[in-house]
Amino acid sequence: MDRVDCVVVGAGVVGLAIARALAMSGREVIVLEREKAVGTGISSRNSEVIHAGMYYPAGSLKARLCVSGNRMLREYAAAHAVPFSMVGKLIVATNTEQDKTLERILATGRANGVTALHMISAAEAMMMEPALSCNSALHSPDTGIIDTHAYMLSLQGGAEANGATIAFQAPLVSGRARGDGTELVVGGAHDARLLAKSVVIAAGLAACDTARLLGLANVPTPYLCKGSYFSLTGKMPFDRLIYPVPENAGLGVHYTVDLAGRGRFGPDVEWVEREDYVVNPGRGDHFYAAIRTYWPGLLDGALEPGFAGIRPKIQAPGEPPCDFVVSGPRDHGTPNVVALYGIESPGLTSSLPLANHVKELLTN
Repeated sequence: MDRVDCVVVGAGVVGLAIARALAMSGREVIVLEREKAVGTGISSRNSEVIHAGMYYPAGSLKARLCVSGNRMLREYAAAHAVPFSMVGKLIVATNTEQDKTLERILATGRANGVTALHMISAAEAMMMEPALSCNSALHSPDTGIIDTHAYMLSLQGGAEANGATIAFQAPLVSGRARGDGTELVVGGAHDARLLAKSVVIAAGLAACDTARLLGLANVPTPYLCKGSYFSLTGKMPFDRLIYPVPENAGLGVHYTVDLAGRGRFGPDVEWVEREDYVVNPGRGDHFYAAIRTYWPGLLDGALEPGFAGIRPKIQAPGEPPCDFVVSGPRDHGTPNVVALYGIESPGLTSSLPLANHVKELLTN
C-alpha cells in the first residue's frame, strides 16, 4: 500500500483548483479522476459565465466566494492567457412586480459587495440593447464569460507544474478511515491501494455517494436538476448577457453568448432521477413564450437543441436553495477529510477562493 500526502477525488474545475492550491502550498497531491480527461462532467456543461454575486444571501458561502472569485478569476485569466470577456449583463423586469424583485436583487448585491451593479430605466436598457423589451433593468458590468476548458487546462498545468499527479481512469472503489489516514481502493486502469493523510472530495454529482463510500457522517441527500440549452440560429440579437428575474431552482431562461459570439438560451429546470445529457427537442417549446417576454422578436423555429447540464442540488424540488456545503472533520467526524456538496453555480466563478478555503481547512 502506497502512502500519499493528499488525494483529491475529481478533476473538474473545483477539484483542479484545489489540487493546484494544495500543490502550490507544498503538499504532495494525487487527483483521482474516473474519466479519461479533466472536466468531462458538469464542469464542461455550463454557461461559462463569470458571475458577479448579486443573487446569493449576504454572508453565505456562495455570496462571499462568488464576489471574491469574480476578481480572482479575472486576474487569473489575464495572467495565464485564458480567454475571457467582460461583456456585462442586464437582468430585466418585464412587469411592475418584477421591478420590485430587481430592487431586492440590487440590495442583496450591494450587501454582498457588488459595487458596480446599478439600476437603469427601460429606455437606457433598450438603448444598450435595441432588440430588448423591458420595464426596467439591472446592469452588471462585472459579469463576463470565460473559456472553461482553457481554464481547466491551465489549472491542470499549474497543479502538475507544482508536483501534483492526475490519475485518469482511476475511479474510487471503496475506502475507510484508519488511525493513520484514509485507506482508498482505486480501480480502473490503476487497481491500487493508497493510504492518504488527507482527502478532498470534489466529485460533483458523485460527491454524496463518494462521502458515503468513505463512511462520512451527515452526508446530504443529492438531487439531480437538469438544465437544457437551445442554440439560436440566425443573427444574434444582443451584445450582452440577458437574464430575466430568477425563478424556481434556476435563474430563468436567459441569453448567453460564447467567446465566438454564438448565442444560446437556457437552462430550464427539469428534476431527473439519473444522469442524462440528452436534450429533448420538445422542451424547447416552452422557451419561446419565456424568451418573448423580453425579446418579442424571436421567430418561430429559431431555436435548436444545444446541450444539457445537471445541477448537483442538495435540496429537494420546491425547497429553498441551499448554500455551498464544505464539510470538514468537525462536521462529519473523520479527520483530515473535506467534502464539498452542492457545488453548482456559481462554482466556476468561486473555484479559486473555494480552493483556498479547502486548503485552510486542511491546514488548520
